[in-house]
Amino acid sequence: TTAAIAAAFGDLDSMKTTMSAQTVAVQGSGWGWLGYNAASGRLEIATCPNQDPLLNLTPLLGIDVWEHAYYVDYRNVRPDYVKNIWNVINWNTVEERLVAAKQ
Repeated sequence: TTAAIAAAFGDLDSMKTTMSAQTVAVQGSGWGWLGYNAASGRLEIATCPNQDPLLNLTPLLGIDVWEHAYYVDYRNVRPDYVKNIWNVINWNTVEERLVAAKQ
């Protein structure tokens, strides 16, 4: 995953910054996604409003920005929730999903 992230975004911090900004910017409810594009062989970030499906990417990591995901702990401060979600991501699972998506 590290090599794929570096190829697509430069480094992990750049990917987190980009994905965080795009995810926080989702209007209303929705999702931020890190996905694998089988056609290009690269990782991409996408957002989806509401319950709209992720199209053309295999999902590797999703950040739920429906209010139910964060309101109890973060009230309406979505940026704090997204900033802190990186502390609980299981990167081994993301790697397993990437390996499976490439097959």
